[in-house]
Amino acid sequence: MDLIMQFLITGLTVGSIYSLLAIGFVTIYNITGNINLAQGEFAMIGALSCITFVNSGLPNLVAMILAILITSVIGFLLEKIAISPARNSSLITMIIITLGLSIFLKGMGLIIWGSYPKSLSPIIDLQSISIMGAVMNPQSIFVFIVLGALLVCLYLFFDKTFIGSALKASERNPKAAQLMGINTKTMSTLAFTLAAALGAIAGILIAPLTDATYEMGFLIGVKGFVAMVIGGMHSITGAVFGGLFIGIIEAFSGGFVSTFYSDAITFALLLMLLFVRPAGLFSRASGERV
Repeated sequence: MDLIMQFLITGLTVGSIYSLLAIGFVTIYNITGNINLAQGEFAMIGALSCITFVNSGLPNLVAMILAILITSVIGFLLEKIAISPARNSSLITMIIITLGLSIFLKGMGLIIWGSYPKSLSPIIDLQSISIMGAVMNPQSIFVFIVLGALLVCLYLFFDKTFIGSALKASERNPKAAQLMGINTKTMSTLAFTLAAALGAIAGILIAPLTDATYEMGFLIGVKGFVAMVIGGMHSITGAVFGGLFIGIIEAFSGGFVSTFYSDAITFALLLMLLFVRPAGLFSRASGERV
């Protein structure tokens, strides 16, 4: 029982980070209809930027804020420079562009931070707590607090603010949103900036758990994408569930089988799930009137 509880806490911790990346995927896909394959690189930039600032002597909180701001600015610039000019291109073209951006950011990460892994001490200094025989470390507590706070903030942003409503309108019906005076280009830029910030937060959260490197973005980006697919590509709730689901499957398969097979087991379950529900668990009903 103790072991199962420990695997569950570990899975929820890692799954929370995947959930943040998945929310970034969902936000961009819903607003622009594009799949951003550079989402994982935002996590890499956020993690390594934060480590750089902490090593330069800045307090953890200041380092985190600066890392999130820098990553957000990079997301903003990438949308303006690479995404916006190709707005009317096909989905395949847009995906290829984001793949190119991912390779570019990874290369820049290698040039700036080198190839050696870098570590970050836990963000908060608390005592570990025991839950039903399992140990929850301070970083796990911090991850759960951040995920909960962000979900509340995102709910208030999308449901209670004008900009959030404009973003949702742009997703539901872009042409109608334009007729209502909403600038969908600005909404696209805002979506990329928000997704970059979420990616940076995910990277900062995972850095104390696993060392950060210039190539960390690919794998966690794939996990975030899979979480989005499992939950349904339009649902933030589904993205959160998908991320937690992947984290728990990884933890249990790594503990009871082998960590070498945890990724294979996760993707096998994804394929089985998609055979049953191709649109994801939390997909909304859709259809065309004829």
